[in-house]
Amino acid sequence: RESQLACVTSLVAGLRVFETFCCSSRWQPALHEAPHEQAKHLGRAARARQTQSAADAKMKEIITLCVGQCGNQIGSEFWKQITAEHGIRPNGVPEDFALEGDDRKDVFFYEADDARFVPRALLLDLEPRVVNNIQNSQHRDLFNPENIFVSKEGGGAGNNWASGHRQAEENAELLADMLDREADNSDSLEGFVLTHSIAGGTGSGMGSYILEHLNDHFPKKLVSTYSVFPNWEEDQSDVVVQPYNSILTLKRLAVNADCVVVLDNTALNRIAVDRLRIPNPSVHHVNSLVSTVMA
Repeated sequence: RESQLACVTSLVAGLRVFETFCCSSRWQPALHEAPHEQAKHLGRAARARQTQSAADAKMKEIITLCVGQCGNQIGSEFWKQITAEHGIRPNGVPEDFALEGDDRKDVFFYEADDARFVPRALLLDLEPRVVNNIQNSQHRDLFNPENIFVSKEGGGAGNNWASGHRQAEENAELLADMLDREADNSDSLEGFVLTHSIAGGTGSGMGSYILEHLNDHFPKKLVSTYSVFPNWEEDQSDVVVQPYNSILTLKRLAVNADCVVVLDNTALNRIAVDRLRIPNPSVHHVNSLVSTVMA
């Protein structure tokens, strides 16, 4: 018994000594060593963020493809808005206040030899009306003339998917050269953005061909589309074959696009009437809505 009592007394004395050392400043238990370990983890996280920031500092360029009447009208409004946001004049010359700062103009623009910012954009159409309007607007000096394609026939696709696809295939070499030239002009190409309508002939047919081409020649690049879906009410549709054009285009979108932003014409008109209080919204009003979403 005396030996057991001595052991208990020694144990109690040891616990008291342990408690004394724990409360003293001469020793810190493992619990107080956590900040040091936490500092190590924070250091690793900081280094990871620095690495990510260095990667982000390398610009990821995006090429915009405006196809057909609808696609070029949307593209025109988009470039008006994005040039204003970046402080770039309609002729591509930056404002004085836009020369400083880090707003990453190189994503959507490249700087030419004359210090002008030129959009990384291709304007593609099978009839010249909308493209001519852009070339005669105040932004006529903004785009690279080599990046504008209008069919020599100039008759359009006649709201026929097959006609748009066929004419694009006939000009495949020229279209491929335009895409390759713009891609080669990028240091770190992220992907492509396509604006078009799925109901007409050029936006659906030529747009489908370009999607197939991008999937074949740029398989590792992201492809995003802003696709305008038609009004399905019979009294609002002016294209009899729009269901066929839409179905044929939807298959190409499902197979070749990484992201499809659906722009419902009916919903856009409803937003313009109900939210913006515009009694009779025009194409300009609707396209301004779309460009706001894109920018």
